[in-house]
Amino acid sequence: MTGLTGRAKRSLATFGPVLVVLGVQQVLFPVPAGVFLHGVIIGLLTSMVAVGMALIYRANRVLNFAQGDLGYLPASLSVMIVITSSVPWLVAFGAGIAVAAALGAACELLIIRRFFKAPRLVLTVATLGLSQLLAFGGLLLPRLFDNKVRSQRVEPPFVFDFDFGGQRFNANHLLVLIIAPLAMALVGLFLQKTAVGVAIRAAADRAERASLLGVPVKGLHTIVWAIAGVLAFLALFLRSGVVGLPIGSALSLGILLRALAALMLGRMTNLWTIALSGVAIGVLQMGVDWNGISLLDQRSPLLIEPVVAIVAIAALLVRRKDVSRFENDSASSWSASDEVRPVPPELSRLPEVKVVRWGLLAVLGFGVMLLPHYVDTDTNLKVSLVFIYVLVAASIVVVTGWAGQVSLAQVAFMAIGAVAGAKASNEWGFDLTLSLLFAGVVGVVTAVLIGLPALRVKGLFLAVTTLGFGLATSNWLLSPRFFEFVPDYRVERLPLFGKVDLNSPTRIYYVCLAVAVLVLLGLQGVRKSRTGRVLLALRENERAVQAFGVSATRAKLTAFAISGFVAAVAGGLYVHHQQAYDLESYDPGLSIVMFTAAVIGGLGSLTGGVLGAVFLEGGYFLLPGNWRFFSSSIGVMFVLLVIPGGLGSLVYRLRDLWLRWVADRNSIPVPSMIADRRVESPPPPDVTKHTVEAATGEMVGQ
Repeated sequence: MTGLTGRAKRSLATFGPVLVVLGVQQVLFPVPAGVFLHGVIIGLLTSMVAVGMALIYRANRVLNFAQGDLGYLPASLSVMIVITSSVPWLVAFGAGIAVAAALGAACELLIIRRFFKAPRLVLTVATLGLSQLLAFGGLLLPRLFDNKVRSQRVEPPFVFDFDFGGQRFNANHLLVLIIAPLAMALVGLFLQKTAVGVAIRAAADRAERASLLGVPVKGLHTIVWAIAGVLAFLALFLRSGVVGLPIGSALSLGILLRALAALMLGRMTNLWTIALSGVAIGVLQMGVDWNGISLLDQRSPLLIEPVVAIVAIAALLVRRKDVSRFENDSASSWSASDEVRPVPPELSRLPEVKVVRWGLLAVLGFGVMLLPHYVDTDTNLKVSLVFIYVLVAASIVVVTGWAGQVSLAQVAFMAIGAVAGAKASNEWGFDLTLSLLFAGVVGVVTAVLIGLPALRVKGLFLAVTTLGFGLATSNWLLSPRFFEFVPDYRVERLPLFGKVDLNSPTRIYYVCLAVAVLVLLGLQGVRKSRTGRVLLALRENERAVQAFGVSATRAKLTAFAISGFVAAVAGGLYVHHQQAYDLESYDPGLSIVMFTAAVIGGLGSLTGGVLGAVFLEGGYFLLPGNWRFFSSSIGVMFVLLVIPGGLGSLVYRLRDLWLRWVADRNSIPVPSMIADRRVESPPPPDVTKHTVEAATGEMVGQ
């Protein structure tokens, strides 16, 4: 009886999420049999992407944002070879598999392995940089074929047409129905039946222990990345026959979200549940698209993302809290952040330290104050935009760097603040200062509501929740296609305090600068307060904080509230800077970019967030065309490899070196700095040698 009960529980864990998704689809979005089969085909493609991501997650404890791009390059190459030459389909297919396996292995050997001991947060950002690098390669690839290929479907290797449920299918659909299940089944059998597969599973559970037992963990990771590359290639190459493959562009976040939803339903590790959930989500996707149901009875494919986001969020909310040590370890690795040490009090009172500190601040202040008078209007506006993105990066430092809660919804809060700020100024006649405060309050309320899942989920799981909210916000909640309250008019800049005209690039530059400085000073005050100390303690050890009577729930929601306020103020400032609400400016992908900026800058300090935003967004604005990918790919990975703590840690490291020199020059002992030095103790005297010499001397004396 116990065996049957255990088997029933396992079956429920495997098939329960799938049945729930299909039940929602059948009740709310019913479709004919032919559309259902088409959803299965689309879902199988999603499943292969999701299974590849699950393999890498098990091996590296990281969400691989480069999974789609990992198969995109070989798939694009194979598609262009088939279309532009007489190479047979099977030859291009086999060559693509070989290239995909080699590319996956090379990415692990050359890039991912360099982050073997790095926090998973850093490794995740490294996969973002890898994604941008592969996307950059995808943009350059068409040049090899004289840019003749844009977006075409690959003709199947044989002719086979059939009708089912009122829908027409061809050989490409049949290939998906055959190859996709076969590929995932082979992966499952490889992991279950082969010695290498068993070793991969063992190393995934405890890599450190497996390494101590002599298991070649790094080599196994290379195999996993090669397999993930092949699965990604199969998904994209087969997709090219069904719906086409856009040449020169990466996959959308919508496809990523559907793969993530399947991962969440399968708890990131159950490959069978993940594969079946991907199929169910594909059917749900086609059901939403077929019915076109919305609150306003409008038909739009944009509704797919909000519905899938709700599925992913619901899957997380029904999970048991802290279900395993595996998830606790993974979550803790996502909250790693270096803390910045203040200037020792023994040195802060020295005149030379005060002169250098205030002198550098004065030079920086005069520089940013005089900049708009020495650059053209376009550069002036771009620099003021960087100030706004500095605020978004600072909001990420608060919620992730201080509180350890990973949020990928900051740009969604920014968009909410933009809508609130525009309506407050142009419809209610608020002064800009009041409009920004109102936007911040709306951001606080929204962030607290979205932060509620943080009470149940951590790390990567919370990141997926917030990413789903970001996609739902941009595609539905704040889309003028669905709601009339979204501003579609020119946002006028009312005179500041009723007197100061803001209709010039220089004046809006100074407004952005002033808001950025005031917010950063306020955040610095929060950091030094009891609230800031509680957030840092919560990040390091949540249970220890609760043992002292501190409410972890209140602390987490406080972090989300502060972060949402800052991001919403940035949005209110942005909409007045642009004088229009453009939904494309708040693309969810920008949240990932800003998260990357905060990490490479250094999540331990506001200085790091500022430097990261300047590095990434400044590079984007100043570099021409496709070379903008350089700062977000090569630049990101270079910073993470050379300066794991971020650009901010480099600044503080140089500061500490100078402070040590000042302490030595003034002969001031600084215990906190002496402790950092590695002092080699003198070697112990050679007892035997000294004993012999002493004995010899005594003998000579006698």
